[in-house]
Amino acid sequence: MSTIPMTAIGAQRLREELTRLKSEDRPRIIQAIAEAREHGDLKENAEYHAAKEQQAFCEGRIAELEAQLSSAQIIDVTKLNPGGKVVFGVTVDLLELETEKKVTYQIVGDLEADINQGRISISSPVARALIGKEEGDEVVVKAPVGDKEYEIVAVHYV
Repeated sequence: MSTIPMTAIGAQRLREELTRLKSEDRPRIIQAIAEAREHGDLKENAEYHAAKEQQAFCEGRIAELEAQLSSAQIIDVTKLNPGGKVVFGVTVDLLELETEKKVTYQIVGDLEADINQGRISISSPVARALIGKEEGDEVVVKAPVGDKEYEIVAVHYV
């Protein structure tokens, strides 16, 4: 099994979700199944079938999280010394040269990516263009909508 790069914070988020699923959701679902069983005929018991469906989803997510965490290569960017270069896990402030719009992205693993939270995947076109560059460098990102030019304003190792 190959390893999957993941930030320390991303791994912590997954561990917290796993703990919640095991300690809160799983017992609640088991209780709902027990209560639904008390209502009699299971063939026509919608509450029972809904609870069993929730149980299947919960157990599937638990298995998925355990597999992801077991194959994760956790990288703590605060312990790296990349010499000012953009590497996995850093947060980068960018200036889009055409529109002069400022954006901030953290480069994370595929499992952690969430563009709404400013976390982009290491395999995204933006991250691939940024890796290895330094503050002050200009980069061209080959995106599906066309080339975009950015200047790296700042690199944060947090």
